Amino acid sequence: MLDLNGEVARSSRMLERLIGEHIQLEWHPGDGLWPVFADASQVDQIIANLCVNAKDAIADVGTLRIATENCVIDDEFAAAHADAEPGRYVRLSVSDTGHGMSNDVMAHIFEPFFTTKGVGEGTGLGLATVYGAVRQNHGFITVSSRVGQGSVFEIHLPQYEGARNVESVDHADVVSARGHETILVVEDEASLLRLTTRVLEHSGYAVLTASSPATALDLAKAHAGDIHLLLTDVVMPGMNGGRLASAVRAHRPNIQWLYMSGYASDVVGDGEPFDDATRFIGKPFSTAALTAKVREVLDRV
Repeated sequence: MLDLNGEVARSSRMLERLIGEHIQLEWHPGDGLWPVFADASQVDQIIANLCVNAKDAIADVGTLRIATENCVIDDEFAAAHADAEPGRYVRLSVSDTGHGMSNDVMAHIFEPFFTTKGVGEGTGLGLATVYGAVRQNHGFITVSSRVGQGSVFEIHLPQYEGARNVESVDHADVVSARGHETILVVEDEASLLRLTTRVLEHSGYAVLTASSPATALDLAKAHAGDIHLLLTDVVMPGMNGGRLASAVRAHRPNIQWLYMSGYASDVVGDGEPFDDATRFIGKPFSTAALTAKVREVLDRV
């Protein structure tokens, strides 16, 4: 059971970093908001992806507005919108003053790998991930946009009404992404560090956290037991992810390492561009993507 207002408020600092100083963030929490039944990490992923998408749509200065409100979906509305069912929902709106989209573009935006960006500028997975996460949490999404007039994405999540049955999932996939190893997570953004830690602990791992490279090095030297994986941000004050990984491996030669960043072109070594895609996961990432990638790296010989 989640309070969407609380989730957005906790993510606000991270969102400000994601969108940059040239975009004004407006937050309008709804009064008396109903609780929803949803995966907190997936809600964070939905919000982050929509904000990144809005940032990319704003060429210069602009405004990103996030709002929540209670709403009731009737039969007429549900009949006119795919995936919608009548009922009581909490609506999460993310709107921007960007360049907007044509009807032709809107018809494809949730398709995996569809992108209007240039080569190397986007994967086309952000909105596909949002759509998948919304549906997994029993909700639906609507979009309205006009060229030159911005876009509005509205996420509808059902009101929580007490105990409910949880849909079955593929047990093999869940088991394969879990583990018991110890992971050192290094991230200077507090909300991202907290979110990543929660996801990994929920998957069975023991997690050591560090908000700076210096703290991470101290932990790597002082921890009495094994540390099986270093999961580190790339761009951090004082030392980048590549140099940190090298320093940690000097003390723990058997440790595996995995980089995370919002930009695949970030520099992680001594001035060399990072080109090992097998040790990289792009932000923002889903819970499933993170746990699968961690398991992949840990299972290397």
